[in-house]
Amino acid sequence: MRTVLYSVIILASGFASAEAADPTGDWRVADGVANIRVAQCNGSMWGAVSWEQTPGGRDTNNPDVSKKSRPSLGMPILMDMKKKAGVDQWEGQVYNAKDGQLYSSTITPTSADQLEIKGCVLGFLCGGETWTRVAPPIPSSPANSMANSVTKGAPKGAAPAKNAATTGAAATGPKTTAPVNPAGKKTAAAQAADPVGDICLLPDIAGFSH
Repeated sequence: MRTVLYSVIILASGFASAEAADPTGDWRVADGVANIRVAQCNGSMWGAVSWEQTPGGRDTNNPDVSKKSRPSLGMPILMDMKKKAGVDQWEGQVYNAKDGQLYSSTITPTSADQLEIKGCVLGFLCGGETWTRVAPPIPSSPANSMANSVTKGAPKGAAPAKNAATTGAAATGPKTTAPVNPAGKKTAAAQAADPVGDICLLPDIAGFSH
C-alpha cells in the first residue's frame, strides 16, 4: 500500500513539474496593464500583447518611425526565445515598450502560475518582474508549426488586429487561443471573442520565426 502511495506522489510531482515548466499561455504583467500570450512558434518561444487594460494603445516610443503608430495589441514582446540546455529557462530578447528598446532576456517558470522575466543591458544592469498566469498552457498546433507557410507573402510591417471592446472575459484574459479553420484563418466568432488569436500567425512574428 505504501509503495502504491509513494508511486502516486512521485507521479503527481512529475505532472506538477511538467506543468510548471511550460511558459506558454496568457500572463498578466506585474503592473496589471496587459496580458502577454506566450506560444511556441517553430521551436522558439514568442510573446505578444493579448489584452490591454486601456484599449487603443500605440507603440509611440519605438525609435523606428514606421512603427510608432502600430497598435500595442498583438505587438511582439518576447522575441525568438530558445530553450537553455538542462534548465527550464528560455533566453532571447524582450521588447520594452516604455523606452522602445530591446534587451537580452530570460523567462523562467517558477511555478505553474508564475513566470519570471529578466532583462539585461549589455550583460549587466539586470532587472525583472514576475508575471501571473491568467490562461492555461497552449498546446502545440499545426497552426503554430505552419505559421510561416500560412502567412507566406504577408508584409512584415502589417498591423495586427485592432482591439475589441473590453469585456469581463477579456479582462481576465482569454482561456485559449482562437480556433482556426484548416486554412489557418480565424472564424468570425473567434475574432470577436479574441482579437489576437494564435500569435504565431501574427505578421510581426510569422515573418521572423524560422
